[in-house]
Amino acid sequence: MLVDTGANVTLLRIDLAQKLKEQLIYTAPNISLKTATGEKTEIRGKLNASIECGSRKFHHRIYVADITDPCILGLDFLQKFNFTVYLEKNEIRTGGEEIPLFSASVQHSKSCSVLVKKRTIIPARSECLIQGIPEVPGQFRYAVTDFHSQVPQKGVLVAATLVDLERKAIPVRVLNLNNTPKILDKGAVIATCEPVVDIVARPQEFSEAQHLSSILESLEMLNEKQRREVRKLLKEFQNLFSTCDADVGHCNMTQHRINTGDHPPIKQYPRRLSLSRKEEADHLVKDMVDNGIIEESSGPWASPIVLVKKKDGSTRFCVDYRKLNEITKKDSYPLPRIDDTLDALNGSQWFTTLDLKSGYWQVEIRPEDREKTAFTTGQGLWQFKVMPFGLCNAPATFERLMETVLRGLTSEACLVYLDDIIIVGRTFEEHLNNLPEGFKTDPGKIKAVVDWPRPETVHDVRSFLGLCTYYLRFVKNFSTIARPLHKLTEAKSNFNWTEECEKSFNSLKQALTSSPILTYPRTDKDFILDTDASNEGIGAVLSQNIGNEERVIAYFSKSLGKPERNYCVTRKELLAIVKSIEHFHHYLYGRKFLLRTDHASLRWLLNFKEPEGQTARWIHRLQEYDFEIQHRKGTSHGNADALSRRFCTESCKHCTNAEKKFGMEIDISVKVLTTTSVDPWSSCEIQKAQLEDPNIKPILEKKLYSADRPSWQEIAPESPATKRYWALWDSLHLKDGVLYRRWESDNGSSCRWQLVLPKSRIPEVLRETHDSASGGHFGVMKTLSKTRERFYWDRLRTDVENWCRECHACGARKGPKTRTKGRLQRYNVGAPFERMALDILGPFPVTTKGNRYVLVLMGYFTKWPEAIPIPDQEASTVAEELVRSWISCYGVPMILHSDQGTNFNSALFTELCKLLGILKTRTTALHPESDGMVERFNRTILNNLSLFVSRNQADWDTQLPFFLLAYRSSEHEVTGLTPAEMLFGRTLRLPCDILFG
Repeated sequence: MLVDTGANVTLLRIDLAQKLKEQLIYTAPNISLKTATGEKTEIRGKLNASIECGSRKFHHRIYVADITDPCILGLDFLQKFNFTVYLEKNEIRTGGEEIPLFSASVQHSKSCSVLVKKRTIIPARSECLIQGIPEVPGQFRYAVTDFHSQVPQKGVLVAATLVDLERKAIPVRVLNLNNTPKILDKGAVIATCEPVVDIVARPQEFSEAQHLSSILESLEMLNEKQRREVRKLLKEFQNLFSTCDADVGHCNMTQHRINTGDHPPIKQYPRRLSLSRKEEADHLVKDMVDNGIIEESSGPWASPIVLVKKKDGSTRFCVDYRKLNEITKKDSYPLPRIDDTLDALNGSQWFTTLDLKSGYWQVEIRPEDREKTAFTTGQGLWQFKVMPFGLCNAPATFERLMETVLRGLTSEACLVYLDDIIIVGRTFEEHLNNLPEGFKTDPGKIKAVVDWPRPETVHDVRSFLGLCTYYLRFVKNFSTIARPLHKLTEAKSNFNWTEECEKSFNSLKQALTSSPILTYPRTDKDFILDTDASNEGIGAVLSQNIGNEERVIAYFSKSLGKPERNYCVTRKELLAIVKSIEHFHHYLYGRKFLLRTDHASLRWLLNFKEPEGQTARWIHRLQEYDFEIQHRKGTSHGNADALSRRFCTESCKHCTNAEKKFGMEIDISVKVLTTTSVDPWSSCEIQKAQLEDPNIKPILEKKLYSADRPSWQEIAPESPATKRYWALWDSLHLKDGVLYRRWESDNGSSCRWQLVLPKSRIPEVLRETHDSASGGHFGVMKTLSKTRERFYWDRLRTDVENWCRECHACGARKGPKTRTKGRLQRYNVGAPFERMALDILGPFPVTTKGNRYVLVLMGYFTKWPEAIPIPDQEASTVAEELVRSWISCYGVPMILHSDQGTNFNSALFTELCKLLGILKTRTTALHPESDGMVERFNRTILNNLSLFVSRNQADWDTQLPFFLLAYRSSEHEVTGLTPAEMLFGRTLRLPCDILFG
């Protein structure tokens, strides 16, 4: 046990923690320790244990980590129990008890002389190794030899050496500086040795025997006889095991070939690196040169390098071989069938796995192909002597080598998949019969799930999730279903069991009590991987075309962390691809498969120019896979899309925004009418809401019980808003017990009943008058006019202005405006549709009905608009729609004004105007200002369609009628009335009038 006052916490080694009976509490994976050398060490968990110091026991929380010492007593332990450290006495004190840190006996502290074992002659000016023996054997075992001050020979030096005194002879290195030979007689004192108090073994200095001993210690299931047999076997072949990172093997049984045919060499220029990254690159190149991995090159080939940061802070050296892989002829050597490999495990109980150390680097590259692997860092050209990562044919070459090496071994005894080797052993027949049952749900575990009580603590939640993870592979959308429960286990989060947690808990129990059987993969069929990402998670479905249908092999889903949720859409979709391929690596590596995504830009995934950072790391990781990317529409991508999205409440802002953006939003009036049995806008419910509003309640109560206006003394204690309502007392009236305001125009020609709206209903009204299809996301004045026609509340204008200003959709689409005003001239019109303006808007994406343009018409007098979707802008199409959709409904205008489009100036259109007696005018060339009314209306159309069109933008023509309804029922700034009032003399009845009664 080590006492370390520089350690902030008390630590315990992992193997010792596993032997203790105390419950290990797993901590979040982002918690780590920073060592004295600056490296980070992951904390595996924590436990409450008893530490015995002297005659007392201390209960303390200990953290478990991968450390060298068995236990480290940190500053937290010493301070908590008031320990005092006395270095001069080598002891610590607490509660009056003195506890020694370490003790060295008196005999161990004495030095010992080393005597010459046999007569030796040291030549002049030379060094030799002579044998010595301790003068007093058995005093201590380990010592450090040094020069003895009483040695009579002059000009003789002795090197300091760590020795083991239990050996037959002590090696002593002696240097003769004289010009004459020196004779050392037997028994002469040649050196002195000082005892070693403590020896610290470092992992990187382990010998082969020590390395194998550490392997045996982890095999706790073996009995002593089995251990002896394994130890004998390992010692016999101990030279086959790697002892350090630089210890990489070499095999000359095959050489990797890069067959590029007659294609000329590809030379790519190096990418610029910062000064700090250039130093890193030079250091990594030097290490590979020292280890014999690379050599200098003088060929015509060159590929750029990419330096990518690993999670531990170190740098991964990558070479971008995408261009080389494109021209390389693919090796069709097959990888083992996964289903055959799994079948071979039947009846086996004992498994031994072997993993090759840097397997690719053990394979040579054919000398004439080495120049094709050349890369440059900007200084010098280097090429690989061994097979690097990133080459497309590397898996086939490596699998061919492994099968050649292991040829002769039966598949029942040895299985190989690339650099992973499994040696299996059969046991009893009962295990053979029970093995297929391992792919079904364990009835014992089903009962545990069904009877599991609702968790009350974070520990209970972790226990339940641990049990559920046993079935993760069989449950579709597991991570998203379990996400609310995982949130409860996050650090610094309060345990709050919500309805969402209860729903997740019950859904998992329901999902885990069935036994879903996934289709067995067939390697004679190509794999299909569907991936998708959302704001909350990523998901994937692995499937195959078996027979005439697509059958699911396995599901994968993962919730996004907080940083990942901030990724752009493309990075999320790319993350979904990387994580999904990594998850299904054992199915997809080394064979071609189809990758389907609903994100069109990823079709150019492997053609990104100069990728950097995370993107470069991801693309480099995907280079070893052979796949084809296919884009699939979102409507056809529901299998993976569902896995990436969680089921959540209507108030979820992420899903609400997505539904609005992708055209999946259901009209709010339909929601209310179909999901509620009580009309929330009935007189009873509105009166109840008004009484719950503290500003309206005093006025409503006095109106209900008295028709007399209350005095100022009665109203003085109330809020400013109530006082403003009191000032309108004569305009406020009751209708069915509900408070209304009667508004009259200045000349008294018209009046309007406005519902006095309680504060709780304001957001719902503004969503309908501004955000809905009939609201149109118009500006403040139009929204204010539409709202005032129906409602009144205190500070109405301020609320409308804030709502429009904070509208996310309007801010994203419209942005700030910089208006330039020129000299305007008045054009007088005297009747509806006397003068009309028309224009063509487009082109747009082709809709499912085949439309691509919009014919826009607008009357100067009434501002009544018409927007007609048309497939093309030919003169015949425009003339036909003008007659069919406008003239047949509203009659023939006197004047038609347009720009100088060829369709409006064509002979056909000119003849039509002449035939109907229409005066045709047009704008001045390059000056569309005279057609400004319809040009401004075009911008309004574009703003609206961008907010309501679906994701594929193929339904914009179905959204036009709803936009026209919103515009025709909104007040126009020029006329001060809505286009409907100007044309029909009345306002239009909107869905909100039905919704709000």
